[in-house]
Amino acid sequence: MKWDTLSRRDFLKGGLGVTGLGLAGKLAASLRGKPALGPTHSEGHYGHNGLYMPGVVGEVNHEANGFNPTDLLTDFDHGKVSMLENGQTLREYDFFAGVKTIEILPGLEYEAWTYNGRVPGPIIRCTEGDRIRINFNNGTDHQHSIHFHGIHPANMDGVYEPVAPGETFVYEFDAEPFGLHLYHCHIAPLASHISRGLYGAFIIDPREGRPPADREFIMVMAGFDPDFDGENNVYTVNTIPFHYDINPIKIKVGELVRLYVVNLLEFDQSNSFHLHANFFYYYPTGTSLTPNEYTDTISFMQGQRGIMEFRYKYPGHYMFHAHKTEFAELGWTGVFLVEE
Repeated sequence: MKWDTLSRRDFLKGGLGVTGLGLAGKLAASLRGKPALGPTHSEGHYGHNGLYMPGVVGEVNHEANGFNPTDLLTDFDHGKVSMLENGQTLREYDFFAGVKTIEILPGLEYEAWTYNGRVPGPIIRCTEGDRIRINFNNGTDHQHSIHFHGIHPANMDGVYEPVAPGETFVYEFDAEPFGLHLYHCHIAPLASHISRGLYGAFIIDPREGRPPADREFIMVMAGFDPDFDGENNVYTVNTIPFHYDINPIKIKVGELVRLYVVNLLEFDQSNSFHLHANFFYYYPTGTSLTPNEYTDTISFMQGQRGIMEFRYKYPGHYMFHAHKTEFAELGWTGVFLVEE
């Protein structure tokens, strides 16, 4: 089977994701001719952490990538903080658009377009009413911009102000409303610019703050289209498929966990999040301090986002994943390891 005719569904037909070399081994071998050998399910391998799910053999080179999804979970960027003459807090950030080859599966490299050399870009965090200043430098051969979701003047919207290669632009606005937002390039073709990595999350905390949580994590859902046919072949949370299956997220029984989840998946109409053996309180867009739902599964259109809060009563391994089997088996799956 040649890569130029290999669709995501070809991986699932005939059990390619759960037998033989495993999903990533098949994908990497198809592209690079380098088999990634590992145990099969028939040999007693029941997925990572004892779960019967597809997975990868080995791990990507996080050091070469320049970011690790485990670190990204809590990598909130508060900027360079100073005070304006009017007493308003100023948070200043330097953003650089670049081109960088990253490994998205063992043996599979992808030429990403990045903000600050990572995907997703920096997770901006501030407080309602802060002045935000983004010094943007375009270091690529294409026009780019940054479009922030939220409230700001028209000339700060990143739509009608394309930034040419080698040029700079300063975005400056007051942070409002409080909640969970996102940003992305808004230069046509949008699907290409976003799907290749030019996106990130933007958290505005309310002035009075949220009730304290024991753990706070950011998860940005997306996918990759390595053959550029307009169809995702792998699905991710924080960029590397299966990462949190191989490297479970450790929490403790009874801890209040707060997840900030943003959907930036291109090419597919919707995405979803399902938490095993538990329910969570859901705050859509995070613009209210009162949850509107208590559930275990939420759907997202592109650009939708929300905050989830939960506690686990019992120790053990608990899956979280997209509640679309195809997405989960192609990378969008992980595990919370709940310890006493």
